Amino acid sequence: MPIRVQNDLPVKEILEQENIFVMDEYRAAHQQIRPISIGLLNLMPLKEDTELQILRSLSNTPLQVDVTFVRVSSHVSKNTSTSHIYKFYESFESIKNKKFDGFIITGAPVEQMPFEEVDYWEELKEIMEWTKTNVTSTLHLCWGAQAGIYYHYGIDKVMLSEKKFGVFPHHVRDRKIPLVRGFDDIFYAPHSRHTEVPLKELEANDRIRILADSDEAGVFLCMAEEGKQVFVMGHPEYDRMTLDTEYKRDCAKGLDIQIPINYYPDNNPDNKPNLLWRSHANTLYSNWLNYYVYQVTPYNLYGAPDFS
Repeated sequence: MPIRVQNDLPVKEILEQENIFVMDEYRAAHQQIRPISIGLLNLMPLKEDTELQILRSLSNTPLQVDVTFVRVSSHVSKNTSTSHIYKFYESFESIKNKKFDGFIITGAPVEQMPFEEVDYWEELKEIMEWTKTNVTSTLHLCWGAQAGIYYHYGIDKVMLSEKKFGVFPHHVRDRKIPLVRGFDDIFYAPHSRHTEVPLKELEANDRIRILADSDEAGVFLCMAEEGKQVFVMGHPEYDRMTLDTEYKRDCAKGLDIQIPINYYPDNNPDNKPNLLWRSHANTLYSNWLNYYVYQVTPYNLYGAPDFS
């Protein structure tokens, strides 16, 4: 089934070229289907790249998904045009009285700052509190996962001695949990971060369940409230070339950056990277949509389920 987007969203053409079924507003209006309503709070600087990556990840499911792009009002994006943001994004203020089947909070390049110093932290706290009552399940990605764990459970991130950068193997802790259904014993996922949430502190909190982790990269996936809150510490949505772009950008800036681990064949940045994580990324998003959104949410969103 299709991803439902605005008619003239720029990444729509790219998705169609990839044979991803994208339905515009005109066609969707004539179907007698209640689509799954997903809000995407996009905190990444290159918003169109993230739009494409997330929409691609949401497309591998039989469900019709209606995506609303959401922005914070307390921060001005420097890397995406104002016209694009105001045309395709809703402010939180304008959607706060609505309910969503699912909600996604992306990462952001602010992980080396204390949460309280991020200029939109107060607004983000309001959004995360709002998700408790207005969203069936919220998926937090990378810094968004760190922020969610800090806000909801008081566990702070810690700085790493060097950037965790590359594609790392992970193992599933408990494959009986539907979120990891269909995962192999060992699977790969990209990481690109300077901080982490300590494993021991997550294990010590009986409200948080760790589902997958890595000896090299730490915790990758955990959840709380029976799946009402899902936290992904890496970037399963990344494209083949995203880490390459980040690496060569930092090299051009003269930064001390290591070659991403397990990424380039022969560890040579001139070689095309192997795509090792796409199937598990698709499985993760499909499982989240199916087991924690679609099968839990009511047909009438305004009779939201009770997770207490």
